[in-house]
Amino acid sequence: MTFQYDIEAYHFDLPAENIAQMPAARRDESRLLVLDCKADRISHKPFRGVLELFNPGDLLVVNDTRVFPARLLGKKETGGDIELMILEYPQNVGSSGDSAVQHVQVTGLVRSSKRPRPGARLIFGERLEGEVLEILPDGKVRVDLICLGEFDALLEKYGIMPLPPYVRRDSSGLRMDRERYQTVFARRRGAVAAPTAGLHFTEELLGSIRGKGVAVTSITLHVGYGTFSPVRVKDIREHQIHSEYYSVSKESAQLINRTMNSGGSVWTVGTTAARVLEFASDENGVVREQDGWCDLYIYPGYRFKVVKKMITNFHLPESSLIFLVSALAGRERILKSYNEAIERNYRFFSYGDAMAIIT
Repeated sequence: MTFQYDIEAYHFDLPAENIAQMPAARRDESRLLVLDCKADRISHKPFRGVLELFNPGDLLVVNDTRVFPARLLGKKETGGDIELMILEYPQNVGSSGDSAVQHVQVTGLVRSSKRPRPGARLIFGERLEGEVLEILPDGKVRVDLICLGEFDALLEKYGIMPLPPYVRRDSSGLRMDRERYQTVFARRRGAVAAPTAGLHFTEELLGSIRGKGVAVTSITLHVGYGTFSPVRVKDIREHQIHSEYYSVSKESAQLINRTMNSGGSVWTVGTTAARVLEFASDENGVVREQDGWCDLYIYPGYRFKVVKKMITNFHLPESSLIFLVSALAGRERILKSYNEAIERNYRFFSYGDAMAIIT
């Protein structure tokens, strides 16, 4: 089989009006395009119709990462506006009393009329300030956040949800995004972008899925800002993928292996869960309990060991995520499906509609 590695082979024209700016009124009222690769057939359902695709004994694997409000808007001590985008949830957050001063070091991106120098003071609120410690070679900044109280509580008070750049909001964002740009199974704080395929599920729908004899388990992959990084090479094999923290519990690994051994289907919700299962499995497709940093780059030619069925959103043209779904379903099938979705006015990207891929 011949694979396409020229980035232009993964381009499609998307009208601006097809980029979803708001979520559906209800999570499971989005639409679902079903691509059955075996039958070479495309069909269409409301998302709650995904229930019809499962069989008793199947397993649904979701990503339980939780997005934290990573954008901080404030003022420089000199008076100018500044925005700090925290790129990773800090690992050095300790517990302190409400009246204690807590120092938390973070790495982020700043946006201001003039980049602050080391030593500059940043003011985000009465109880949250920052001091620029270092300007890194790649343009990122290291900041010491000075918290009068608990870091997490202050982040909830002053922080804004880090929506993707193609979702347009004013500087303050929308309160609604705090709930809707979060999956119902989000548990472990650490992502700066939601695993958006999971946004379509409700507790009621998950209950119906379990009621059909389908097990549900979770893994963790803290989606990083690198997921929005454009591919800047002509040959996609030369792209350097970003690393993201992941974790697979012993219980989830055992359930995945047991499902595969018994002939059930393992369904992954999103490309994030798919990357983790492929990264955490050996050459025979056996998944082990583990955690660390996942830098698996999947593009056409990759042989999937675990993932055969996936629920995902529609991805940006010429992105690493469209390479991944093309590796699973085939580039021509993906582009055909995307073009049909555009013709039928499907909504694309993070707040958009969904796609089920069955191989």
